[in-house]
Amino acid sequence: MPMAARVNPFREPGMQLPADRGQARAFHRTLPEYAPTPLHSCPGLARSLGLGQLVIKDESQRFGLNAFKGLGAVWALQRIRATGSGAMTVSAATEGNHGRAVAWAARRLGLPAVIFIPAHAAAARVERLREEGARVVLVDGSYDQAVQRCAEVSAAKGWQVISDTGYEGYLEIPGWIAEGYSTLFAEAAEQHAAAGLAAPDLVLVQAGVGALLQAAVTHFRGGAIAPILVAVEPVSAAAHFASAGSPTGEPTGAPGAQDSIMAGLNCGEVSRSAWPVVRRGVDLFVTLEDRYTETAMRRLAEPAPGDPRIVAGETGAAGLGGLLALLEAPELAGAREDLQLGPARRVLLLNTEGATNPLAYARITNR
Repeated sequence: MPMAARVNPFREPGMQLPADRGQARAFHRTLPEYAPTPLHSCPGLARSLGLGQLVIKDESQRFGLNAFKGLGAVWALQRIRATGSGAMTVSAATEGNHGRAVAWAARRLGLPAVIFIPAHAAAARVERLREEGARVVLVDGSYDQAVQRCAEVSAAKGWQVISDTGYEGYLEIPGWIAEGYSTLFAEAAEQHAAAGLAAPDLVLVQAGVGALLQAAVTHFRGGAIAPILVAVEPVSAAAHFASAGSPTGEPTGAPGAQDSIMAGLNCGEVSRSAWPVVRRGVDLFVTLEDRYTETAMRRLAEPAPGDPRIVAGETGAAGLGGLLALLEAPELAGAREDLQLGPARRVLLLNTEGATNPLAYARITNR
């Protein structure tokens, strides 16, 4: 399937959500490991792309986990424990980052963790799970099949699933994980102001199952600032794009093979807990070929003079990859015109992971 852009026909103009009460962030601040991740201004890259401002929130430095996922896992486990749950085994399905975050959050509390991951996952990602003390179960099949296997085995054994995707009978905890992700957007807003940077008017967010998108919608549709929100996902795993194209906006499975190098976005189904919010609040859905995220990784690894070097993995660089595609791909010319990409635009991107697959990072960037 070629790259494409789809204006969200279900977007609700003027949508307002209850403002985040900051409970997750207040909890995060109590953690010894907590510190705001950097917000990098990249004026050289902005100039080269013809934009007025380009800022990147760098989640590769979150909790020493090389990705943002710990924010959600540790908050969800805190809320579960607040219900009175004591000793338990926690479980999760993952392509790497979420599972590591769950294992880390469990290890902090002395709880055992079992993580289900597709057998084709990069060896480095599997090893990181084991280093966090998790028992790893390799699943022959896709991420979505790992989610199903995790749910079935956990139900049989009485394990507590901590999943960032919602499915029938399991909707509450993924919402808590999205609440945890709100911390990174609150940090970014404060960092923009502290650095004297104007608030963004265009934000590109990696789609995945949708929990991070849900957090973005909740943040940006809960206040006075209402930037354009663009969801980015691989052409081979475009479940949000497909769902927004269904006649009634119902969740629709991705038609592709979910085999992108953007492993964290290889999701064939949208989260049933996140989609109702995403459906109402995202403006544009864009599908992306792997070559654009590879170019983005190289541009961040070899920055323009004066810009910081940012280590971004395949999923981490997808936001910039989507921006590059929107700026030059013929297939996206209509979206490019609609977005009015130019010197007046102020863009926020998220580097959601660092080099979580070091071999692939070295191959792509020659570093």
